[in-house]
Amino acid sequence: MRSAGSFRHDINGLRAWAVVAVVLYHFGISGFSGGFVGVDVFFVISGYLMTGIILGAIAAPSGFSFWNFYLARARRILPALLVLCAVLLALGWFFLLPSDYQRLGKHVWGSVLFTSNRMFMKEAGYFDVASHDKWLLHTWSLSVEWQFYLLFPLVLVAAWRWLGGRRWMLLLLGALALASLAYCVALAARNPSQAFYFFPTRAWELLAGGIVFLIQARWQPGALRAIWIERAGMALIIGSLLLITPDMAWPGLLSLIPVSGAALVLLARRDDAWLTANGAAQWLGTRSYSIYLWHWPVVVSLAYLELAGQPQAIAVGLLVTLILGHLSYHWVEQPSGRRLGMLRPVTATAVVVVAMMTVMGPAKVVRKADFEHRLPEAVQRVDEERDNRNPRLDECDAKTECQYGGPNTRAIVLGDSHAQATVNAIVASLSSADDGVLFIGTSGCPIIFGAQLDTPKQDICQKILGRIRERQASLLPGTPVIVINRASYYLFGGLRGEADETPNKPKLYFTEPADKPSEALLAQYRQHYVATACELAANHPLYLVRPTPEMGVRVPEAMGRAMLLKRERKLSVSREAYRQRNAFVSQVQDAAHQQCGAHVLDPAPYLCDDQQCAASRHGRPMYYDDDHLSEFGNRLLVPMFQPIFVEQVLGQIRTGSPHKHEQSAL
Repeated sequence: MRSAGSFRHDINGLRAWAVVAVVLYHFGISGFSGGFVGVDVFFVISGYLMTGIILGAIAAPSGFSFWNFYLARARRILPALLVLCAVLLALGWFFLLPSDYQRLGKHVWGSVLFTSNRMFMKEAGYFDVASHDKWLLHTWSLSVEWQFYLLFPLVLVAAWRWLGGRRWMLLLLGALALASLAYCVALAARNPSQAFYFFPTRAWELLAGGIVFLIQARWQPGALRAIWIERAGMALIIGSLLLITPDMAWPGLLSLIPVSGAALVLLARRDDAWLTANGAAQWLGTRSYSIYLWHWPVVVSLAYLELAGQPQAIAVGLLVTLILGHLSYHWVEQPSGRRLGMLRPVTATAVVVVAMMTVMGPAKVVRKADFEHRLPEAVQRVDEERDNRNPRLDECDAKTECQYGGPNTRAIVLGDSHAQATVNAIVASLSSADDGVLFIGTSGCPIIFGAQLDTPKQDICQKILGRIRERQASLLPGTPVIVINRASYYLFGGLRGEADETPNKPKLYFTEPADKPSEALLAQYRQHYVATACELAANHPLYLVRPTPEMGVRVPEAMGRAMLLKRERKLSVSREAYRQRNAFVSQVQDAAHQQCGAHVLDPAPYLCDDQQCAASRHGRPMYYDDDHLSEFGNRLLVPMFQPIFVEQVLGQIRTGSPHKHEQSAL
């Protein structure tokens, strides 16, 4: 059996398959829907190699040195990573919007400290569109590996000493791997994003490589059997990257397929297998780490330049990835590894720490500083609109009931985040500073009695709807109720290309969850919506607001990036597309008007012209993201709401004084 340090063409070729799978998947090449399994293959390889290195050092006369082990890993991983981070910080100075640049600084910090997996776990799911403009998203896997490097030597050294060498090592790693896999399956069922990024749910894949190494120490297949084992392994890997899709539960039991495939290829130990030993695979394998590092920023660059999906741009991106990977391998990986290897451990450690601080220091500054004069003032103003939203949004979303404006409640606003994005326009419609409105609701919760949500908001939404229904008859009777929802979204999902949304996938149901808006679901929606409106209208003047036009892209970011790239970008949605998107909801609202006397308020005349619903006015974004009006944009609706209160004043002259709301939290 060869030493752990001897070159293995099968491992190098397996690296090539892993990196090609990941790269082709991220570039959106058709047919590689499961290319993300390449990371799972990398994990198995890493676990295999680390087990050999650690056990080999433990058994050697000089013994295992934690310092030398961690320094060797740092020499291998950090130089190319630090160069990548430095390049991104430098380019970001010229081409990234302020909030994007600050986020890059945060991600550089987490990537260099190998905590980025936990950072991204808190931000968005790996497969969510919102994650695809994060320049260092791919470093999550490096963080998982580094966390494995920190803990695994401790486990093996302790087991060697306490269990008497390798005797019980295989049983120990098997038990740990099974525990990690069980935790992975359980966590993926309730929180797939956390399971994807979390080290304890990924540890079993690395441990699988260690198990293969220990098995090989006791048994190796004959030449003919090795051929079939290797072929079976490659079939599992190729089948995974061709047939698995992001829509499937991942990670989980399906992860066993590529992990088992990688394990079988390693177990076969065939250095002359055509699929892994050919020249192309060897060239790619030796450069796999640098190719992996550089490919994702190239992918994000295409999206940033709005070239993603264009065949010629993708071809250029792939070529650039190979060139950058090759240059990084020859100019960074190889020379840094050699030179650091020639230094004494203390000196090499000092150099590594200084290099880390050289990158982390500026990243820390970028993360906190605004750099007000870094970009043109017009770009700064556009980007600032991202934060021009309801200042009490987070507070009132959590409380689910808030009084806006003065204590005299002139209206009750029921709704979701679109209501919260509009509520201050209603306050601005009032004539006195003592007047206010009561908001009840939370984001992602439509005001339809009997609706169930196929989202994490189900429980809180049911509580809100139940209490509204219970209280509405006695809650300030006669006070106008204004209902504002992103109504079409709950039936027809998000717009195509919208971050983290599946078009035509309903968010609500009444009997059982639906994959598409069937005729039965639409009929139930109509019935429950009209019934809800009639129930509310029995005790209050009821106003139903038609949906706000949705842009499908985050407006301030898209406008700011276009300005940075010297492009003309006028964002809008056609009036006809807006009409088609909301035709069914408009019909239902009209039915509520006919049956219950509900008033329908249409924002389109205030936000659109005859042809287009624009995303900006006078060069200023009207939205703080892709579908929520900013505090600037919602003020355009003040004339729409003012007549409500003119009529209310006339009614109060006849019947009495306005209500003063006594706060009672839902």
